[in-house]
Amino acid sequence: MIEQQKMNDGMTRTSPVMNKVGSIFIPVRDIEKSRSWYCRVLGLNEADAQIMNGHLCPIPMMDGAGIILDTMPMWGGDQPGGAPSIETPAFMLLTEDLQGSLDYMKELGVELVTDIQHDHWFVVKDPDGNKLMICRV
Repeated sequence: MIEQQKMNDGMTRTSPVMNKVGSIFIPVRDIEKSRSWYCRVLGLNEADAQIMNGHLCPIPMMDGAGIILDTMPMWGGDQPGGAPSIETPAFMLLTEDLQGSLDYMKELGVELVTDIQHDHWFVVKDPDGNKLMICRV
């Protein structure tokens, strides 16, 4: 639904910016290693996640906003240490089986930041230190 905003001059203006998230960029240092990790965590085939231009890797998502892994050469990725990691979970991945998801992360050796909290979510780190929330639907 497009929302109209009343401006200071009393005129009404419709925003040209859509009320929809397209994709979420995740800063990574090693695009191939990160692609492997995300594909394992999400149960995807690596062949379905093509690396583009040497630094981008769109991860095929079932629904909603997409995930794009990016070494971010324009935003510090070309510097020693790479682009800064996401220190606070900026989005959540959904699950219908919270305990099963936690157990799966443990089986994969994923670094846990929290255990299950409030019977609703937990947080893990990817290989680059980005914090990701796994949340019950």
